[in-house]
Amino acid sequence: MMRQILFSGVIGLFLTLIGTPLLIKLLARKGYGQYIRDDGPRDHHSKRGTPTMGGIAFILATLIAYALTKIITGSQPSFSGVLVLFLMAGMGLVGFLDDYIKIVKQRSLGLRAKAKMLGQLIVGVAFAILSLNFADARGQTPASTKLSFTQDFGWSIGPVLFVIWALFMILAMSNGVNLTDGLDGLATGASVMVFGAYTFIGVWQHQDSCALTGSPSCFEVRDPLDLAVVASALMGACFGFLWWNTSPAKIFMGDTGSLALGGALAGLAIVSRTELLLALLGGLFVIITMSVVIQVGSFRLTGKRVFRMAPLQHHFELKGWSEVLVVVRFWIIQGMCTIVGIGLFYAGWAAGK
Repeated sequence: MMRQILFSGVIGLFLTLIGTPLLIKLLARKGYGQYIRDDGPRDHHSKRGTPTMGGIAFILATLIAYALTKIITGSQPSFSGVLVLFLMAGMGLVGFLDDYIKIVKQRSLGLRAKAKMLGQLIVGVAFAILSLNFADARGQTPASTKLSFTQDFGWSIGPVLFVIWALFMILAMSNGVNLTDGLDGLATGASVMVFGAYTFIGVWQHQDSCALTGSPSCFEVRDPLDLAVVASALMGACFGFLWWNTSPAKIFMGDTGSLALGGALAGLAIVSRTELLLALLGGLFVIITMSVVIQVGSFRLTGKRVFRMAPLQHHFELKGWSEVLVVVRFWIIQGMCTIVGIGLFYAGWAAGK
């Protein structure tokens, strides 16, 4: 069991450590540099031209790490794991098209809003529908039509409402990571922590799976071990990318990376039956998203801004905090959110014993 998790994490880490600088050279040679908004913090103008679309590195590293792990260990891929990877890659493709148009046309807006939303909807709906199929011998499908916190609870909301709920989660997390990706290494480092948490959760769910034990607190999750393998590959790939993405960043993940990471987080939450828990495990993404909602809502209702600039990280930059200081302190906040989330996961399991 642990061999698969270890292999996927190490391979993902190794591939991005050696692959990202090769991607940097390729993108720099083609002139695929980041466009910087004129209305952003002035210190960011020096980043203009830094290679973007770096998400390609950890998307490919994750896919290759998962495949090689299965080959090396002789184990079979699971539908749950493949579906999460599909969601990650599909959202990453939408982000890639957005980044590519920005670079070619040298503008801050890439895909038209309707086209970008359509792409996300197609990928999200496909994931949601497929996740309600492929039942195993016990009748368990990757996802459930019940809402979940640390496990499923309540009544089934039905397939139609489930698809809507899954779409909301996918869009919310994708845009949350996208909004967080404004400072060097911020979104990457925060994602590493959440994927680490899901590696732990997958292992725990496997050890106390209802397919293996009959305890009252057992987990009805279709493929918990393989979800830990996917989460470990993502954690390792993001860790390796962080080496090049940390301040001063040699490459940015772009929408290619942020949409992919958001999709992967939402996918892991849905198929591991920890949907509402994701709001705590990925607390930093929620906080930063809410800062934008508050800023926009306040300006439309009162004509006044709550923050100097939104998303929240730029507010503190304009208050005089250095970029590195903001990133490290926000990492600390994310670390605390992850610890609280894991603690509640354990408490939910202990309460059911």
